[in-house]
Amino acid sequence: MLHALVLAAADVAKPSKAPFYICGGLLAAWAVVLGSLGLSRPEFPGDTAAMRGVIGITLVLVAAALATAVVTA
Repeated sequence: MLHALVLAAADVAKPSKAPFYICGGLLAAWAVVLGSLGLSRPEFPGDTAAMRGVIGITLVLVAAALATAVVTA
């Protein structure tokens, strides 16, 4: 009986992994979009400002995926 209560309490204490799944999915979708744009348009991303924007969005998505992975571990 006590063992069942301990297991039930451990299940309640586990954080939801949904934020990680969402951030990881967004990062994967972003990678697919970047890959398809990079392969179909040789001049992608165009100028320096667009390049910095792509890098900035990528860094934010990677940081979000890493942070949610650590928090929900």
